[in-house]
Amino acid sequence: MKAGVIAVQGDVSEHADAVRRAAASHGVDAEVVEIRDAGVVPDCDVLLMPGGESTTISRLLHEEGIDEEIVAHVAADKPLLATCAGLIVASRDAKDDRVATLDVLDVSVDRNAFGRQADSFEAPLDVTGLDEPFPAVFIRAPVIDEVGGDVAVLASWDDDPVAVQQGSVIATSFHPELTPDSRIHDLAFFRQEHAESPAGTGADA
Repeated sequence: MKAGVIAVQGDVSEHADAVRRAAASHGVDAEVVEIRDAGVVPDCDVLLMPGGESTTISRLLHEEGIDEEIVAHVAADKPLLATCAGLIVASRDAKDDRVATLDVLDVSVDRNAFGRQADSFEAPLDVTGLDEPFPAVFIRAPVIDEVGGDVAVLASWDDDPVAVQQGSVIATSFHPELTPDSRIHDLAFFRQEHAESPAGTGADA
């Protein structure tokens, strides 16, 4: 499996390690490539779009021509995991003209809704598809404040969606790569059976 990590900014090495662990648990050898230029995405089986600064990420994706390749990847029903700022960029509406969203996920987001970095926290999160709570790390996290009809809510915190799925796209407000637990990556790339029920909802934490 060839896994591409969008590497214009964000937690690149952490995501690379997580997808390798998830692949190994299935006996799959994952080749991980860091993507900073156009022409690499079409060769990837799965993609990861990490956190960082959403305005910077969206600008660099557009300047390098990577944005259209990500849209084509999703249109081909290939998996994409987008986390934190990656979720913002993947959305249809970031409510900020500085962010050129990819519109591959029918949600709108409130950027930095959980506060500044000093307000970061970790919480056990019930996620649809996982048997045990996931140790979610929230850092300047966005909140999903509107969800389209084809989007499944996989997890919520204080009644706000923080993990969603639409087709081959899974997106989280939190940073799953910052823990040794690779189950979100496993869910995104190896186990998506629950995606057949778009109306499904995750339990509130």
